[in-house]
Amino acid sequence: MANHHNHQHHGNSHQSKENHQGHAPENHDHKHEGHDHGHMIAEFKKRFYVSLVVTLPILVFSPMIQSFLGYEFSFPGIGYVLFILATFIFFYGGKPFLIGSFDELKQKNPGMMTLIALAITVAYIYSSLTVFGLSGTNFFWELATLIDIMLLGHWIEMRSVMGASNALEELVKMIPSKAHLIDENGEIIEVKIEKLTHKDKVLVKPGEKIPVDGTIVKGVSSVNESMLTGESVPVEKIIDDEVIAGSINGEGSLTISVEKTGEDSYLSQVVKMVKEAQESKSKTQDLSNRAAKLLFYIALIAGFTTLIIWLSMGSPITYALERMVTVMVIACPHALGLAAPLVVARSTALAAKQGLLIRNRANFEEARNIQTIVFDKTGTLTEGQFGVTEIIVEEGYDEKDVLQVAASLEAQSEHPIAKGIVEEAKTQKLAFIEPHQFESLTGRGLRGTVTDKEILIVSPGYVKEKQIKYQSEKFEQLSEQGKTVVFIMINNQLAGMIALADKIRESAKSAITRLKEMNIQSMMLTGDNSKAAQWVAELLNLDQVFAEVLPHEKADKIKEIKDKGLKIAMTGDGVNDAPAL
Repeated sequence: MANHHNHQHHGNSHQSKENHQGHAPENHDHKHEGHDHGHMIAEFKKRFYVSLVVTLPILVFSPMIQSFLGYEFSFPGIGYVLFILATFIFFYGGKPFLIGSFDELKQKNPGMMTLIALAITVAYIYSSLTVFGLSGTNFFWELATLIDIMLLGHWIEMRSVMGASNALEELVKMIPSKAHLIDENGEIIEVKIEKLTHKDKVLVKPGEKIPVDGTIVKGVSSVNESMLTGESVPVEKIIDDEVIAGSINGEGSLTISVEKTGEDSYLSQVVKMVKEAQESKSKTQDLSNRAAKLLFYIALIAGFTTLIIWLSMGSPITYALERMVTVMVIACPHALGLAAPLVVARSTALAAKQGLLIRNRANFEEARNIQTIVFDKTGTLTEGQFGVTEIIVEEGYDEKDVLQVAASLEAQSEHPIAKGIVEEAKTQKLAFIEPHQFESLTGRGLRGTVTDKEILIVSPGYVKEKQIKYQSEKFEQLSEQGKTVVFIMINNQLAGMIALADKIRESAKSAITRLKEMNIQSMMLTGDNSKAAQWVAELLNLDQVFAEVLPHEKADKIKEIKDKGLKIAMTGDGVNDAPAL
């Protein structure tokens, strides 16, 4: 038997049955998300380099550049060569901007793409006309350099934000791709998840990820669902209990009857919600895009005003047209196209060094207006690891002795509660004694012999079942705070109880104090039981608490808070927080 063990936890076990209602995995659709983004970056990079190479002869052959630099270089048909090269750049390098402007105009929201498209189209059409008979100078070099700079800017910008778009792939990785199917003859065959159907029987070995949403038909184990539900304690699972795909099986073997696979499973629903959240566009846009929208209208008005004024002053149409094109091209700022992405790339890099990955910069800019921050509990405000909070001993027993024998026995186990007790003994610099005997009582606790004393570390359920007298008032008080309590028995005598709770992060206290100074409210949203949540909230002086919120309900809670007209931010670390985030 594996050396984990189980402590049933008072006040938490009721959740195991109700944590899995909102459902509905399949990972094929999402595997190419990051790949597509990477492909787009490669596409911009390629367009930039190809356009840059074609721009060089355009610069060399352009009459305006020649007069700037004071050299002469001409041959018959030079205008046509410029036209051919510029046409290639206009359609190849300018393609993303022309398509982008079409999309912007379709949404009646001109921005950077429309501004660039206006400048390059006006420059291209006018310059082409000068090649085929219109008197005036061409703007092919302006057109080419503008496209190069904009391609470079977009490539830099996309590359800098790539890092944060891989969240979906990480989620998908949590679902195992294969399962151990038990066929009609009782044989175990490894099959792909897609091959499973409703009511198939699947074996999950100790330590493995559970591949499907289903019901246990055989076996007892503790299952770690913290990544999915935020519940900090591994949940005891017995026959007829439900399990979720992606959670991790503890020390026992489980046979599971398949309830939901593919798109219906719980984790796939989370993946779907995250995908929808990623695709929904922010209402606010980049500052540069807002500036581009304004500049687009300014360019149009200034261009046509220029044309009308020159014509009204009696200038020839060709002269007035040239002035109009000049104004329109100049109104499209090369600098804005490059400066904004460079600022983005630089700020994203600086933020990443501080551990910040920014997926949506517009929202990040809005952060200065935040009024409320909603925190997840497990792993965010707390460390997600158990720590000993109290040791209560019976008369005639010493606190250190009780901790020492308990830790010596618990050192043989991998259970999170065991680790908490062992850590406490290490902190108090207590020596560990090698047990002569050790066994795990599934669903009960541990039994072993330490220095010729028989030691039992058991759950509250065991103590009540055996009708052993204990300090019930003290126990109730600890349970009220959402703490997990285990009982230590030495030679069949109750020696004491040890209370454990998820340790609160030191940095959480200072962060919430700072937020209060900034007049920002702090709220907590957790899947954990209300007693544990309340205890944390009091210690941290939080403004509001929402407990026992199932993962799919977290996003609804966020909407609810938003509907009150508050600007909110959310912070969390688990997959269960993903839709809300």
